[in-house]
Amino acid sequence: MRIVIAEDAVVLRDGLCLLLTSRGHQVVAAVGDGDALRAAVAEHRPDVAVVDVRMPPSHTDEGVRAAIQIRRDHPDLGVLVFSQYIETRYAAQLLADGARGVGYLLKERVADVRDFLSALARIADGETVLDPEVVTQIMGASRRVEALSMLTPREREVLAMMAEGRSNSAIADALFLSYGSVEKHVTQIFTKLGLSPSDGDHRRVLAVLHYLQA
Repeated sequence: MRIVIAEDAVVLRDGLCLLLTSRGHQVVAAVGDGDALRAAVAEHRPDVAVVDVRMPPSHTDEGVRAAIQIRRDHPDLGVLVFSQYIETRYAAQLLADGARGVGYLLKERVADVRDFLSALARIADGETVLDPEVVTQIMGASRRVEALSMLTPREREVLAMMAEGRSNSAIADALFLSYGSVEKHVTQIFTKLGLSPSDGDHRRVLAVLHYLQA
């Protein structure tokens, strides 16, 4: 296989290069940021790109966003996101653009080199390889988004203010509502998000977490 590696950790990048070349594969480029990844894929047209999620300059999501872009520009390119982080929104986008030839593995959960090499070969052949934990988190995020979609615009507005740390009284003042109206909106939010009264005082925190995570 012809492979491009995008990994900003030099030791890991060199280690991947050594591993892959020792197994008879050709690493046509090894780069450390998203722009270099896009350029390397355009120049070398590899079979597979191995991409970390977090790369310079901000070390947040540049790698996975670059992975999504190169898949759109080169639909036949296999992409393996190989990271210690799960970015559910971008993982879902990567899969939505066409799941064939896509993988997402967590570095700390790859216990056998043969599993990693097998995953690369399967991705190059057009298969999809996902760590079960990635699948679990994507499904969880999808359910949170679905639950939030059931809220009315006013309820979403109230929930957004709850996320800002405002009390019911402060929300009532800001939205020119009665305190009782805000209480009813909050109760509806809890109901639609599936937060039962048994959750007690934690329901407010859990509702905000739903909002932030989705």
